[in-house]
Amino acid sequence: MAKKTNSILDSDNYIFKHFFELSADLLCIAGFDGFFKKINPAVTELLGYTKEELLSKPINEFVYTEDQEYTAKVRKELLNNKPLLNFENRYITKSGDIVWLSWTSMPIANEKLVYAIAKNITHNKKLEEERNLLLSKITKINKDLKKLSYTSSHDLRSPVNNLLSIFSLLDVSKIEDSETLQFIELLKSTSESLKQALNDYVDILIHEDNVITQVEELNLNESLNTVILSINSLIQSSKAKIHVDFSEVEKINFNKAYLESIFLNLITNSIKYAKPDSSPIISVYSRKINGIDQLIFSDNGVGFDMELVKDKVFGLHQKFHNHIDSKGIGLYLINNHITSLGGKIEVDSKVNEGAKFTISFKKDLTPTKS
Repeated sequence: MAKKTNSILDSDNYIFKHFFELSADLLCIAGFDGFFKKINPAVTELLGYTKEELLSKPINEFVYTEDQEYTAKVRKELLNNKPLLNFENRYITKSGDIVWLSWTSMPIANEKLVYAIAKNITHNKKLEEERNLLLSKITKINKDLKKLSYTSSHDLRSPVNNLLSIFSLLDVSKIEDSETLQFIELLKSTSESLKQALNDYVDILIHEDNVITQVEELNLNESLNTVILSINSLIQSSKAKIHVDFSEVEKINFNKAYLESIFLNLITNSIKYAKPDSSPIISVYSRKINGIDQLIFSDNGVGFDMELVKDKVFGLHQKFHNHIDSKGIGLYLINNHITSLGGKIEVDSKVNEGAKFTISFKKDLTPTKS
C-alpha cells in the first residue's frame, strides 16, 4: 500500500498537478510519522526554507516554540482519524519571522497520510491584536478621565461649600462701606454659581453614563440569529449544537451592538474551549426572576476552576487556558457591556463540566429617545 501511495505522490501525471503547484494557499501532504511528504511552492515561499529542508525535518520543528506542545496534542486527533478544522497556530520562517496559519486537515488512515490546506492569516491576527490593544488603551483612558472628572468635581465642592459657609457667618450689618458690601455680595454670588456649576457637571457626568449608549427594544431571537449567521461556517465546522428558548422573555431593552457582542463572544468561547472528545452543546434561554429579565448561557466545554479564578474571570487579559488564540478580552468586554448599562453577570463553572453565565439586565432600563 505504501508503494502505491508514493507513486501517487511522485507521479508527473497526477491529475491535479497544476492546481497543487499554482495554489496561493499552502497545500501539504504529511505522513502519520510527523514529516511533510509533499508541499506546494506556496509553503517554501512563505516559510523561506527549501523543499528539501522542509521534507527532512519533523513538522513540529517549524512550529513556533510556544505552540509546539498544543499543536502536537491536537495533531494526535488526526491520528485517530478525526479531521482538523479551522485550527490556528504559528510557524517560524527561516528569517525568524512569526506567521499565523489556519489549517484544515483531513486524515486518510489507510494511507497513513494527512491532506492539509493552510491559509496565511498573519495580517488578520496583527489587525486583531492592534484592535484589542487599542480597545484596552481607550478603555483605560476613558476610565481614568471619568475618575478624574468625578474626583475633581467632588473634591472642589468641599472648599466651595466652606467658602459659602464663611459668607453666612459674616455680619454685613456692621460693614458701612457700600463698595465693600458689593464686593462681598459679588464673591458670594460667584461662589454660589461655582457650586451650582460643579453640581450640574456631576449631574451631566452621571446622565451621560446612563444615556450615552443607545438603548432600544430588541428581539432576542433576531439578535442571536444575526450572530449565528455571521459565524455560521465556524458553527458548522465545529459541529456545535445551539439550543434556544426565549419563550419566557422574548424582548429586552438593551444596546443592539452590545447584545450581539455578548452573543458572539459567548458562542465563540464555547466553540474555542470545547472538550476535544465532544462537539460543543450550547444552551441559551431567557427567564424573568422577581421582575428582572435574565439571559442564561451554558455549554459543555472544558470549564475552569472557580476556586482558582475567583474574581479574575472578567478581568482584562485574564487567561485560564493555554489556548493559543486566547487574549483575555472577550469576557472583559461582555462584563463591560452589561455593567455599563446597570446589569450584572455571574458565572458558575467546573473543570470539564462546562460553564454557565447568568446575565441580569437592569430592571428599569428604558429605550433611548431619538
